[in-house]
Amino acid sequence: MKNNSIKSTSNSPFTLMGPIELRQPIPSQKIQRVDPFLLLHHYGPYPINKQSNPFDLGAHPHRGFEPITFLIEGEQKHRDSLGNVQTIKSGGVQWITSGKGILHAEGPTPEFVEKGGSLEGIQLWLNLPRSKKMMEPNYQQADLEQMETIDFNKGTLTVIAGEQKGKKGVIKTQTPVNAFWVDLETNGEVFVEIPNNQDALVYLIKGAVTVNTLEELIYGETAMATFNNNGDGFTLKAKEVSKLLVLSGEPIDEPVVMEGPFVMNSRRETYQAFIDYQEGKMGNLS
Repeated sequence: MKNNSIKSTSNSPFTLMGPIELRQPIPSQKIQRVDPFLLLHHYGPYPINKQSNPFDLGAHPHRGFEPITFLIEGEQKHRDSLGNVQTIKSGGVQWITSGKGILHAEGPTPEFVEKGGSLEGIQLWLNLPRSKKMMEPNYQQADLEQMETIDFNKGTLTVIAGEQKGKKGVIKTQTPVNAFWVDLETNGEVFVEIPNNQDALVYLIKGAVTVNTLEELIYGETAMATFNNNGDGFTLKAKEVSKLLVLSGEPIDEPVVMEGPFVMNSRRETYQAFIDYQEGKMGNLS
């Protein structure tokens, strides 16, 4: 197996989203996007309790892309205009296909706020191609227990979406996409296979790893690496207990206009999205 060479590395700088401070490696000064991935927010770990709960996000719309939540720790409740009311827990994923429009609200469950605890997760914006931006919206959820795993010496790879070494993800994707949790003990090592027509990245959630034995990722300092399409995948080896999110996807290679909660191919289309939302065409939450 030949390693894909590293294209770029980046830190994970802090930014503000309202009152919430979180890390944003995409877009950043070094990495604008890794097509089809448009935005990655890493929030937490934050203490949640009855006195402090800034993550209770009210109803808001989306159109033209897939907002995805990978929950690292805690509990979050999801409600949407399709009538879904679901709770995701540590290791779980909620995968929203906003399509022509969806309203949703999310935040820690009341039970979690009551007992208190730590909340940490990743919000990913995955683009949809022009042909699917106005499809019917959809919601999927996968708990950690539903996902297939690949165990190896001193580590585990969990398949969320896509395929790895014959194991398939429970999430059904609109475009060719892989999403994996990778958990490594100290000196744990794994080769992650990546299709040669997909762009890939690794995001280090905690710990320190070497990539292809050459580059070192240290959480908070150089937390992300992207790759060239010149091999079969890449090797990750942990210097200490580490957790990573690995993503790869087939580039869409279309114009991208991101305005507020909408991602379309032109400003005219995002303007229309705002009008449709104001006219109630994206549904409502009961």
